[in-house]
Amino acid sequence: MRTFLCLLAATAALAQQPPRLESPEVHTDGSVTFRFRDPNAKEVVLNREGAKPVAMEKNDEGVWSVTTDALEPDYYGYHFTADGVALSDPSDFSTKPNLNFTESQVHVPGPPTIPWELNDVPHGEIHHHFYHSKAVGDDRDFYVYTPPGYNPTARTLYPVLYLLHGFSDDASAWSVVGRANVILDNLIANGKAKPMIVVMPLGYGLTIPAIFSPGAEPPFGSNHRHEQNLTGFRDALLNEVIPQVEGSYRVRIDPASRAIAGLSMGGAESLFVGLNNTDRFGWIGAFSSGGLNEPYKDEFPTLDKAANSRIRLLWIACGADDHLKEFNQKFRAWLDELKVKHTDIETPGGHIWMVWRRNLAAFAPLLFTAR
Repeated sequence: MRTFLCLLAATAALAQQPPRLESPEVHTDGSVTFRFRDPNAKEVVLNREGAKPVAMEKNDEGVWSVTTDALEPDYYGYHFTADGVALSDPSDFSTKPNLNFTESQVHVPGPPTIPWELNDVPHGEIHHHFYHSKAVGDDRDFYVYTPPGYNPTARTLYPVLYLLHGFSDDASAWSVVGRANVILDNLIANGKAKPMIVVMPLGYGLTIPAIFSPGAEPPFGSNHRHEQNLTGFRDALLNEVIPQVEGSYRVRIDPASRAIAGLSMGGAESLFVGLNNTDRFGWIGAFSSGGLNEPYKDEFPTLDKAANSRIRLLWIACGADDHLKEFNQKFRAWLDELKVKHTDIETPGGHIWMVWRRNLAAFAPLLFTAR
């Protein structure tokens, strides 16, 4: 009898709860309606990746909502701000992981020709590795994408792209948010990119608590902190991650078969590691890079035009509205002074994943080809 009464009370309590909201609701024209229930809030704002904050309106039931214009097919991070407090969407199961703040994420689907759309093509696999880093002094992880048809016992060897995330991301960012594995699956299936292995390491040269604990100095807080982050990451990559990858996977180990690229902080790390180790990386890509100190000669003491004979591609991209656009322009101008060849790419958009997915989709087909 007591059990029955408890169940009855629980059922009654559930019945009194308001129905779950549909949020986000993606419409056939590509517009999206976002909803958030908070009868006591005085102001709720939608913050969507790549857009200005938009005020939401409350109905008589205490539900706040706003509908966007038709959006370009893509994945968009978003969150609500209710009376100054940032909140993810409690009605949305899709999240965009981040070490500073985990947002919600909405998918506006598009045609199968879009590189990050999941299609009926052969799929590669994502492998998750853990290890203790003596270089940094912590336990960390990295992810490895192997292309469709990869066989660890076969004689086929693959080139490798080391793909780096940005500040506040973790090692899963390029696969979970950037859709790197889906992009590579589609490019390889359509004959637009060489089958390759992609390694996605944790991109910090300092421990996570040293960077993200309350009151911790960010890795860009001072020149000393900046150098610690860059050199610690370099040592972990060159002396720990790469040897593990080359000992566990069927990979080529010559510079022409090894690439490094990344976004934002990872773009700066790609330039720092790649341009200071042109005997190890033949392909270098920087997407919206930032975090290198001037004078650049201090960061790249041996770089000169002789590097042109070793670098197959130095690809520097940035969004037209990115706050790091000026840094990229300065760095390109410095490379011009050195007569170091580079390819400059400017895409619409700011410092956002919509730009970086397009960067990867454009960069990957250029790799490991005759140039």
